[in-house]
Amino acid sequence: IELGEIETRLQAHADVGEAVVLLRDKRLVGYVVSNRDDGLGDELKAQLKDALPDYMVPSKILVLQRFPLTPNGKVDRKALPEPVWESQAYQAPGTPEELALAAIWQQVLGLEQVGLHDNFFELGGDSIVSIQVVSRARQAGLALT
Repeated sequence: IELGEIETRLQAHADVGEAVVLLRDKRLVGYVVSNRDDGLGDELKAQLKDALPDYMVPSKILVLQRFPLTPNGKVDRKALPEPVWESQAYQAPGTPEELALAAIWQQVLGLEQVGLHDNFFELGGDSIVSIQVVSRARQAGLALT
């Protein structure tokens, strides 16, 4: 994943001044500077989903008034706020196939719980991890393409 490409796409939006993308908790997080915070993060995610593959769309986009800076005047990436990960209303897997696939996701993503409506990429999955999922699913008798 080329983080600079994602940052460039974010900066292309008229309401974004600066953008930084980081990997946090195995998930992409976008940070943008803007005076507008009325749903801009969701708007940017939708825009990126139209332009980039799912695995390149940040799980969360945080809108800040300004970036924290180092003494040299560069963005202090370590000082950017940690995102708060909200979970959707959990719906447990029900069928044996759903249970098996949820268990595989939990193993490869290092999570305690995976529900029916969880998004693989928003949970930290990427194209490399998806290969592991397919392999383990085949071993469990599940056919995935």
